[in-house]
Amino acid sequence: MTGTSCAFSKGYRNMPVIDLATTPLRELNSALHNIQNGSNDLSFEVVNPRGSHSVAVGIDAPVTVDVKGSVGYYCAGMNDGGTVTVHGSAGPGVAENMMSGTVVIEGDASQYAGATGRGGLLVIKGNAASRCGISMKGIDIVVHGNIGHMSAFMGQSGHLVVLGDAGDALGDSLYEAKLFVRGSVKSLGADCIEKELRPEHLTKLAELLEKAGVSEVRPEEFKRYGSARKLYNFNIDNADAY
Repeated sequence: MTGTSCAFSKGYRNMPVIDLATTPLRELNSALHNIQNGSNDLSFEVVNPRGSHSVAVGIDAPVTVDVKGSVGYYCAGMNDGGTVTVHGSAGPGVAENMMSGTVVIEGDASQYAGATGRGGLLVIKGNAASRCGISMKGIDIVVHGNIGHMSAFMGQSGHLVVLGDAGDALGDSLYEAKLFVRGSVKSLGADCIEKELRPEHLTKLAELLEKAGVSEVRPEEFKRYGSARKLYNFNIDNADAY
């Protein structure tokens, strides 16, 4: 693979180790964007991220990236096939517009985690702040802790699973994203209602919980929320809800 021999060292597993205290972030992302066919360098370790923004963005290959520390804005944005694990917390917009692959945040995530995500799995093992899953378009998000207000605003498709509590206006202006909350919901947003938890939802929940490494809770402990489908088309009788 180009770029690794001079700028990056090798760790004890012979994987490239990128120290962001000495290596420009651009070199890290360039290396992740230029994986050669047949390359054995598919696993990377990133040390000293020190809250850097845009770490491991735009991945489009099945690489594995372990970030040893906390990151800033937009980590793993536009991920398409990579597996990125942040051994710390993440700033706003983690996994924004993700297409496929897996992003795991071992700590907390700031606002609009997984925004506009089109696919893949985002796992947040701590809490997520406001607007988690805003405008989600197919991504699956599992939060082990709580989520903030306006989460899943205008969520179009995908699944948001919350083991803790949800803040105000959950699912405001929701389309067809499916929301599952194990704890309490402070309030529901416009056109979001509680719905029946049917067998197919329990099956999907069990699948997502297993993928997210959750074994101590049962799918039956959740409540499901979805769209009442009253705001798809303008109706003067619902004007106050828009």
